[in-house]
Amino acid sequence: MTVRASIRVAALDLGATSGRVMAGSVSVNGLQLEEVHRFPNGGIRANGSLYWDILGIHREMLAGLRAIARSGPLHGIGIDAWAVDYGLLDRDGTLLGNPYSHRDGRTEGVVEQVLNKISAEELYAVTGLQRLPFNTIFQLVASLGTPALESAETLLLLPDLLGYWLTGEIGAERTNASTTQLYDVTRREWAIDLAKKVGIPWAILPPLREPGDRVGWVRPDVAAGLDLRQDVPVIAVGSHDTASAVVGVPAGDETFAYISSGTWSLVGLELEAPVLSEAARLADFTNEGGVDGTVRFLKNVMGLWVLSECVRAWQEQGFAGTDLPSLLAGAADAPALRTVVDIDDPLLLPPSTPSDPMPDRLLELARRAGEPVPEHRMALVRCILDSLALAYRRHLGAAATLAGRDVEVIHVVGGGSQNALLCQLTADACGLPVLAGPAEAAALGNVLVQGRALGADLPDLPAMRALVRRTQKLRRHEPRTGLDWDAAENRLSTNDGVRR
Repeated sequence: MTVRASIRVAALDLGATSGRVMAGSVSVNGLQLEEVHRFPNGGIRANGSLYWDILGIHREMLAGLRAIARSGPLHGIGIDAWAVDYGLLDRDGTLLGNPYSHRDGRTEGVVEQVLNKISAEELYAVTGLQRLPFNTIFQLVASLGTPALESAETLLLLPDLLGYWLTGEIGAERTNASTTQLYDVTRREWAIDLAKKVGIPWAILPPLREPGDRVGWVRPDVAAGLDLRQDVPVIAVGSHDTASAVVGVPAGDETFAYISSGTWSLVGLELEAPVLSEAARLADFTNEGGVDGTVRFLKNVMGLWVLSECVRAWQEQGFAGTDLPSLLAGAADAPALRTVVDIDDPLLLPPSTPSDPMPDRLLELARRAGEPVPEHRMALVRCILDSLALAYRRHLGAAATLAGRDVEVIHVVGGGSQNALLCQLTADACGLPVLAGPAEAAALGNVLVQGRALGADLPDLPAMRALVRRTQKLRRHEPRTGLDWDAAENRLSTNDGVRR
């Protein structure tokens, strides 16, 4: 392997609301990241269903790669994105239709169908996953009998599909495969027997790859269109964006928890082995694969999706003063913990629409819970942030108990790390210091795994994280006292005392 003084790579970091193509450079003492191309993303509704514009994403990805290639050497390409969604290929390798969005309603009632064929206990014992209605297993069961699934030769999760279009190589990177609920988290292989039990054609599941493996070389025809003047490999990174984000957590020797905060909030711990106890199953915690064989023991929380959809609804309705800085400044002055709701309520999952706007759903949840109904937008934003901090408190406490681990500090990474009010409320609610940043943790993790694969002296996760600490700016939030978070949590108990 050629050892270079500086390794320059492209990190494609694709989110459910936006995508970025980043140029990253790794050297002995340096880690730099430059945003080269950003584009909007989101579900597109057609004929009553919600899809991803995967060809549009591919087009924008190529535009960003072309810009990087023209501005200097390019030694590697890595792709990370959200989990669970997939494309189906026929025997000729042709995509069989636009991939569905996990927010599409086609999986309604499918969880119950699956649990009629395999018990919840067995499903968790094999996969260790939080039972979310959009997990890949439920999406595939919802598609049984459709022409697309009956014609499919191969299933590719979205980062692997985009990598296939660059290289022509088929495969599935493990961190994302582990989110499908078709992956045996203990054996670290596809759960073929489970797929058979629920009727999924298991032969469509592709060979598995490790983060750091070379997917393949950029195809000559693609390279020509990108103005690439040398052979460039595509490297498998932690292709689930949270797996890459956890690589980018700037942790030291302390025992840490993390919150990867964006459209979704992923709240949890990094462990050496999965936690598959009955208590973990009943708490609905998930065990997902991490880089270097680690396990991400976490809970999916609705995240800043709720806030962004409220902002979008208000802007579409023509309200003034709906830019995020103004809303957050007003929320900081609003009464604390006046209104809290279950931020994970399924009512908040679908996109906001003119006939069913997200703010109205939050007001309805407040009414149902017997909470004071927010009277203005600033109060509603404060409700969202207080409710998120309360959810973080609940789930981090549960994760520590279930894993038998003490936590000394919480690292908040991702776009939500820039929300100073939410980070401070998280410190207050959890009674622990919060280190906020980096905002681009997923892209940094992507770059670091590529750098190691291409010869950088980054032998393990501690070495990668030490480089992040030395090169990235962080903000520290110390916990404050004075608010009764226990009382607020008790208000979110149901009438029979079962915790939401």
